[in-house]
Amino acid sequence: MVQRIDASQLERSEMDALFELVRSQKKPALVDTDGNRTEIPEAIYRMLVHVLEQMKQGRSITMMPEDKAFTTQAAANFLGVSRQHLVNMLEDGKIPYHKVGSHRRVYFRDLKRYTDQRDINRRDALDNLFDEVEKAGKYDSSYTGDEH
Repeated sequence: MVQRIDASQLERSEMDALFELVRSQKKPALVDTDGNRTEIPEAIYRMLVHVLEQMKQGRSITMMPEDKAFTTQAAANFLGVSRQHLVNMLEDGKIPYHKVGSHRRVYFRDLKRYTDQRDINRRDALDNLFDEVEKAGKYDSSYTGDEH
C-alpha cells in the first residue's frame, strides 16, 4: 500500500511542535490511551525526523514497500526515461524484472538500487573529469564566474 503525506495536511504549528519534539533530547515514545509507553526504535525515529524535515520544507512524502511492482510505464516515469528505453535496459539486464503473464514488472527496490548506482557512477565520472581538467592545468581556482 502506497501512502502519501502532503505538507499541507498539517497545520504549521502542529508541524513545528512535532519537529521540536523529535529534535529534543528526550527519548521519543508512543503512549496509548491506557498510558502504556513504548519507546520508538532508533531506525523509526530517524525516519520520522527525516519525514518531518522534508515536510517542513513543503515537500510531500510518499512511502511504499520495496516490493511494490511497477509497470514498465510507471518505472520509466520514475526514472525519467521513455518506456522503450526502460524496456531496452530491462532486456540488457541493467535492471531486474519479472513477468506477470506477458507483462514486465519492476520492483521499486530494483529501481532504487539502479538510481543509487547511477548517481554514484555520475559522481565518479564528474570527479574523474575534474581530475583530468586539473592535471591538464585548465582549472582556474580564482575564477568566480562574475567576469564578462
